Amino acid sequence: MKKSFPLSKVYGLLETGPVALITTSRKGRPDVMTQSWHTMMEFEPPLVGCVIAAPSLSFDNLKATKECVINVPTRELAAKVVKCGSTSGRKVDKFQAFGLTAVPASRVAAPLIAECYASLECKLVDARMAGKYNFFVLEVIAAWVDSSRKDPRTLHHRGFGRFMVAGPSIKLPSKMK
Repeated sequence: MKKSFPLSKVYGLLETGPVALITTSRKGRPDVMTQSWHTMMEFEPPLVGCVIAAPSLSFDNLKATKECVINVPTRELAAKVVKCGSTSGRKVDKFQAFGLTAVPASRVAAPLIAECYASLECKLVDARMAGKYNFFVLEVIAAWVDSSRKDPRTLHHRGFGRFMVAGPSIKLPSKMK
């Protein structure tokens, strides 16, 4: 039998996408933040909607530079993901503090994270909802994946320090390509 569930925890029921590490760079200073509230909005061009909390450094950097990289970490980076999400980039160089490797991107100033399974270079295409909802629409303009890693074990935020790790993949018949 179902019972009442706290509204403040609903996001943990719907959050299915992998936790991401968003990188930005402004005036030559890179930053990284942990982020889990994002959604695919379109296939071609690939559009991603994401929530980035104001008044974070990443929020300010994204509004100013209009670009970022969405990096997809795996289970092996779980401790660093939590540390990045619990530390302000205004006070700490998170790349140095947490042993992450910044790699130059091909089309944006924000760096890729070498240790992550995938990295998506993005341009900001719509910030009209940023002021009210902290919601940005990004267009992926270049994508990189470590093809040597089969079935990566990505992290999925369940709320309040709880994470789920992606498990085995299954393939079912589909007309989608």
